[in-house]
Amino acid sequence: MLQHQFKVNLYYNKKENSMKKAIERIIQRPSRHGMVGDGFRVYNYIPGANIEQRRISPFLMLDFNPEFDFGPSEKVKGVDVHPHKGFETVTVAYKGSVAHHDSSGNSGVINPGDVQWMTAGAGILHKEYHEKEFSKKGGPFEMVQLWVNLPKKDKGVAPHYQAITAEQMSKIDLPNNAGSIEVIAGSFNETKGPASTYTPVNLSNIKLNNGGEVTTSTPADFNTALLVINGKITVNGEAVNEHNFVLFKNEGEEIHIKSEGESIVLLLSGEPINEPIVSYGPFVMNTEAEIREAILDFQAGKFGTLD
Repeated sequence: MLQHQFKVNLYYNKKENSMKKAIERIIQRPSRHGMVGDGFRVYNYIPGANIEQRRISPFLMLDFNPEFDFGPSEKVKGVDVHPHKGFETVTVAYKGSVAHHDSSGNSGVINPGDVQWMTAGAGILHKEYHEKEFSKKGGPFEMVQLWVNLPKKDKGVAPHYQAITAEQMSKIDLPNNAGSIEVIAGSFNETKGPASTYTPVNLSNIKLNNGGEVTTSTPADFNTALLVINGKITVNGEAVNEHNFVLFKNEGEEIHIKSEGESIVLLLSGEPINEPIVSYGPFVMNTEAEIREAILDFQAGKFGTLD
């Protein structure tokens, strides 16, 4: 009888472990930061931590500007005019304010808690910089910029924006004062986010109080990762420090997160786009011929003009 019970418990323990999404790697914050223009002091995790773009598809790049005070400045810091084609940029603002303009005449300000989802598609000129009044005062600045690939059939779509304010974000209050979830795109435990995507993508900010915990799941075949923006957490039983990046294996579905102190975690997952990826700077296409065409279109002024 005892032997039978042991076998039953062993079976269920194996079943429970098989449901958990296995961790492939925990990547520490890179030892050196880079500068994007003069206004973004970033650590690159994708593809900088030797994570190939196809391995984490549909995600192409992740830059993280952890909290940093650039100080008061009359000169507005940022990135001057640059092109994009063939993918989407997602800017998640935690602290500080970013303004932007583009060659289609769009402009706006991304404030703390906001997300800007820009579809570059067929090609656009863009510039982004510290918002003027924020630049004058200075203060903590913390942002993530994520690049999301577009499938071949949608790379020629007209450029457009989704400006998602903090008030428009889908929110989940966790029980027992554990914290809250801000769902940006896709879904988190059946709550859907406001962003519209071309392929299945889930993106959420998980904000946990001390001792707070939450369980969610993503399909086993979705490429899945998380970045600890602030704090320290335990993920499926493994400790993960602040600014660490967790890449999950494509095995299992369940993710359990528990916080030690207060924490903010950006969780991302997406269905892989099983197409060739050819990148050249701010152009992401499927073939080298398409990259050459993108360069020629840019040089010919087909992306418009922007001062």
